Amino acid sequence: MTRRTKVVATLGPASNDEATINALIDAGLDVARIALAHGEVADHIACIELVRRLSKEKGRTIGILIDLPGPKVRAVAFPPEGVVLETDATVVFVPAEADESGRTASSAERIIVEHATLLDEIEVGDVIALGDGAVGLRVTEVDAESATANVVNGGRLQGRPGVNLPPARFSLTAPTAHDLALLDAVQGAGGGVDFVALSFVTSAQDIKLLRQAVGPDGPMLVAKIETTAAVDDLEAIIACSDAVMVARGDLGVRFPPEDVPHLQKRIIRQCVAFGRPVITATQMLESMIQAPVPTRAEVSDVANAVFDGTDAVMLSAETAIGHHPVAAVATMARVAERAEREANYVQWGGRLGRQQNTLMADATSNVRMTAAMTAAAWRAALDVDAAVIICCTRTGSTARSVARFRPTAPIVAMSPSPRTAGQLSLTWGVDAFSCNEYANVDEIVWYAVEEVFQMGIVTKGDIVAVLAGSPDDPEPVTDVLRLVRVR
Repeated sequence: MTRRTKVVATLGPASNDEATINALIDAGLDVARIALAHGEVADHIACIELVRRLSKEKGRTIGILIDLPGPKVRAVAFPPEGVVLETDATVVFVPAEADESGRTASSAERIIVEHATLLDEIEVGDVIALGDGAVGLRVTEVDAESATANVVNGGRLQGRPGVNLPPARFSLTAPTAHDLALLDAVQGAGGGVDFVALSFVTSAQDIKLLRQAVGPDGPMLVAKIETTAAVDDLEAIIACSDAVMVARGDLGVRFPPEDVPHLQKRIIRQCVAFGRPVITATQMLESMIQAPVPTRAEVSDVANAVFDGTDAVMLSAETAIGHHPVAAVATMARVAERAEREANYVQWGGRLGRQQNTLMADATSNVRMTAAMTAAAWRAALDVDAAVIICCTRTGSTARSVARFRPTAPIVAMSPSPRTAGQLSLTWGVDAFSCNEYANVDEIVWYAVEEVFQMGIVTKGDIVAVLAGSPDDPEPVTDVLRLVRVR
């Protein structure tokens, strides 16, 4: 794969059948996202198992990311065709638990909200944003049964849009009991998922609670940064997470829209310095929900995320309910690959070497050693024009550490753990493969080079940089770097 930035696509009604998933994989899909806020558990399980089967048949490692709803309040679904809220119109909000109208859908006049304490958490004058914030209403009256609001910014609503309430009075925290029930129901499907994303994280403690639920050997945890509290606690959240998502939709509700690009750059920069994979998400190719081609501004947005250093770019509604899911993935892959040709990764790596010194003060000696060895591998690969950097890794940390430097040489990860290979599907520039267990470092290095030679990645005369560690060490550490000429 010449493209280094990974493509995450959300599967949904428009894309969860066998033919479409096959086409998505061919178009460049790296990670399939399953949004558990929508649909039925049985359908999610079937989709996970289908992706696992098809990726195996194609000989591709496709990661599975399940996205927990978190404490997000949603409206009861609107009619399939959607509705339009006109500016200056009056709308009534009713908690679903207290709604006695007998209606099964929200409407332009009456929005039923799935949140029992809704009326306790809003006051006259509050602004309620719907969906990704394009539709806004100001509360004019609250009584014991409902709240009345005036539409400040009108627009179209469909599906089950989020209802963004004032965070100061919001009572729910992540992960919710519903999150944990969903996680328990689906995480074993298809042999297990690779990533679990937690919505509306507010502090590092939220991630620690989810970690207790999945266990030490569970999937990687992705913290979605979409609240003001998460931005305030950003460094601590990144430190205790396995990956991060820049969830720009809700960030744009909680911050002025002009702040979002700068928050995106800040979050990506810190994630890369920490060696945490980072996904840039929301509205990247939004017009392709309907149109077969994106706008020029959307193409620029994807390219700029690549220039920022993101590990992955994500499609949401474009592939879940859009009319052109395969075209959206193919477009995303092409734009990312083209942008990579313009990125100055040599300068990036040199700058990162200085950044990491300030972040390693509290790290363990093994983490510092791995960071130092991977920095040396990046420099050595440049100096000898290595054909590939091979990371022999049990947990994936070596490959993620190398990837921070955005080396010009391809990165191949060899791991005896199929789970690790799946979890590296989100990391920039890494092609991951499963391999056998070996008894010592000499065997690990020799067989790794032989594998990439047999796969046609290198030819005779090429120089290969190999990173490894002793299989006997009780704690994972990368302490071997060898430069090998293929003979």
